[in-house]
Amino acid sequence: MTTPPADHHDRDPDQAREALTRVRAEVGKAVVGQDAAVTGLIVALLSRGHVLLEGVPGVAKTLLVRALATALDVSTSRVQFTPDLMPGDVTGSLVYDTRSSDFEFRPGPVFTNLLLADEINRTPPKTQSSLLEAMEERQVTVDGRARALPDPFLVAATQNPVEYEGTYPLPEAQLDRFLLKVVLPLPPRHEEVDVLERHAGGFDPRDLAAAGVHPVAGVPDVAAASRAVRTVQVTPEVIGYIVDIARATRSSPSLQLGVSPRGATALLSTARAWAWLSGRSFVTPDDVKALAPGTLTHRLSLRPEAELEGVSVSSVLESALHSVPVPR
Repeated sequence: MTTPPADHHDRDPDQAREALTRVRAEVGKAVVGQDAAVTGLIVALLSRGHVLLEGVPGVAKTLLVRALATALDVSTSRVQFTPDLMPGDVTGSLVYDTRSSDFEFRPGPVFTNLLLADEINRTPPKTQSSLLEAMEERQVTVDGRARALPDPFLVAATQNPVEYEGTYPLPEAQLDRFLLKVVLPLPPRHEEVDVLERHAGGFDPRDLAAAGVHPVAGVPDVAAASRAVRTVQVTPEVIGYIVDIARATRSSPSLQLGVSPRGATALLSTARAWAWLSGRSFVTPDDVKALAPGTLTHRLSLRPEAELEGVSVSSVLESALHSVPVPR
C-alpha cells in the first residue's frame, strides 16, 4: 500500500522557512552578491506580489531570476519584451482548430508560477498593460472568459534605467502593481573579481545544473510560508506608523504623487514577510523601515521643479521616514 502524498497544509512552517533560507545559498552558486534582490524576490513570493528589477545591462538580472526558479522547483517561463510584442503573445489567444472547426484557447507564457518579463520597458504601453489583470487578479480574460493562473504566481520583471535608448517608461498604474522595486547596482571590485574567477574556472550561466544549483524548496513550502506570513502579528501602533509614513509622503512639497493606500498595504505585507523570514511572529518598526525603500520608492513621483533642483525620490522618502515618530 502506497502512502498518499502529503497535502500542502501538512507542511511545517519552520521547515518551509529553512527551505526558503537554503534558496538564497543555491542562488549564490550562480549569482555573486545581489542579496537584497534575492531577499526581495522571496518576500514578494510569500506576499503574493511581484518584483521589478532595475539595472544596467550585464548585472545578472535575468540570471538571478533563472537561478531562483531552479532553486524553487517551480514552473517558469520567459518573455523577451520587444517593440513588436503583442498582448496575445503574453496572455495567450484563440486559435482556429481545423479538426474541430472551432476556436480553442492557446495559453501564453503567463500561465506559469514564475514569469520572467525580460526588459519590460522595451515594449509599448499597450503590451505592458497586458500584464495588469494577471498581476492584480491572477487571471487572464480572453474572449470574455476569465482563466485562472497557477498558484503561486510571481512576475519578476527586469528593466534598464529609463534614460537608456529604446525604453518606454512604465506608467504609474503598472508600477503600482509591483510590490517591490529592487535596483541592482554594479558590483564592488571584490565581487567583480569573484565573477571573473568563476568564469575563468568554467562557469556557464546557461547551465545552472553544472553550477550546482539544485531545487531545495517547492510549491508546498511556498504555500506553507505564505499562510504563516499571514499569521504574523501587527500592533495598532505599527499600523499607525505605516499610515503616518504614507501620509508624510503625500504632504511632501517635492512630490506630486505620494504613497497611496495600496502602497501602505504593500508595506504592511512586505514587513510581515520579512519579519517571518527573520524568525519572528510580530512586526517591528525596524522591519517597516527596512522594507520601505524597496516597497515605496517606485510609487512616488517628483514635481518637475524638484527634479530640476536635483532632488531624488530616495531622499524625499528618507526625509519622510525621519519626520514620523517611531512607536516604542
